[in-house]
Amino acid sequence: MLHSKNPIVDEALGALAFTPDIEAETAEIYARLKGKVSPIEWQIQAPLIAAINRLKRETNAVVLAHNYMTPDIFHGVGDYVGDSLGLAREAAKSDAKIIVQGGVHFMAETSKILAPEKTVLIPDLRAGCSLASSLTGEQLRLIKQRYPGLPVVSYVNTTADVKAETDICCTSANAVQVVEWAAKEWGVDRVILVPDEFLARNVARQTNIGIIAYKGACEVHERFNAQDIADVRAAHPDAVVLGHPECPPDVIAACDFTGSTTAMADYVTQNKPKQVVLITECSMADNVTADAGEGVEFLRPCNLCPHMKRITLEGIYASLLTMTHEVTVDAAIIDKARLSVQRMIDMPPTITPARYDMIKARHHVDVELIS
Repeated sequence: MLHSKNPIVDEALGALAFTPDIEAETAEIYARLKGKVSPIEWQIQAPLIAAINRLKRETNAVVLAHNYMTPDIFHGVGDYVGDSLGLAREAAKSDAKIIVQGGVHFMAETSKILAPEKTVLIPDLRAGCSLASSLTGEQLRLIKQRYPGLPVVSYVNTTADVKAETDICCTSANAVQVVEWAAKEWGVDRVILVPDEFLARNVARQTNIGIIAYKGACEVHERFNAQDIADVRAAHPDAVVLGHPECPPDVIAACDFTGSTTAMADYVTQNKPKQVVLITECSMADNVTADAGEGVEFLRPCNLCPHMKRITLEGIYASLLTMTHEVTVDAAIIDKARLSVQRMIDMPPTITPARYDMIKARHHVDVELIS
């Protein structure tokens, strides 16, 4: 039997069983997960999935599931799935009273910023982000003093206090578009783009706007290197390699395609390469498999995000059952941060897919790195 540290949750978990009714209720979900979840695992997961979906209906709740969630969460209980930008948009327009964030803490804060009247829950308070923790609002205020008059573009992978000091947020899907908009809107030829150094360097290769960058990084993507790509190509010369723009520039230069997690998923489902490598978090490939159909083989390498993996079915169930852990943001911070996030959401969709020009990606462009 599954166990938690809460006797109320333990009692509820003890009552869950894999019955013929549960098997029938979850059969459609299991059809999407075959090959990723063993029959033995499914006997544990199916009752939880059914119980979570029932609790969602009873409490008027939705689960926002990021592309890096495990398949049981992504396909089993996620009401809205996708990248940070997509989930932010859904948080803003959802009619649900309760949002359960299937992702990390900064995502839950973003949901609260956009929907302060809703209850936002995160199943595990330890689900942080190395990139978001690399920069504080106080540090950003000092950077702004150093570069007066320049617009601040902050990656959405930031804390609420950083967003409150930001002019407009961006995601990897629209970072180039946002940087160029900010430069035009402020009438300048340089923009501060924080905190991801590698995203900033990759954006710099896509635009003529000067980039002032900060030395933050995602612990998942910074571990990839160009040799990883070379090794994959040596073993699988026909494989298509898709990279995430949080990876170092030499990794991106060696890829066939670069884009946000949603752009990578769309590439696979639309082009159906026979062999494909996703240079990003491991669960991404597991989740795309269900939509890719037969004939697409996913190869490794990949890296696990330890923070994303703190979010589990058991945690989501306990969170809804006991209404924990509620994410709060100071009202003054919300008022300041909402403008930067809303500006990002209000940006018109890109004319072309959210992908990076791979010819430009192979050229070196300097950034000014804040020391």
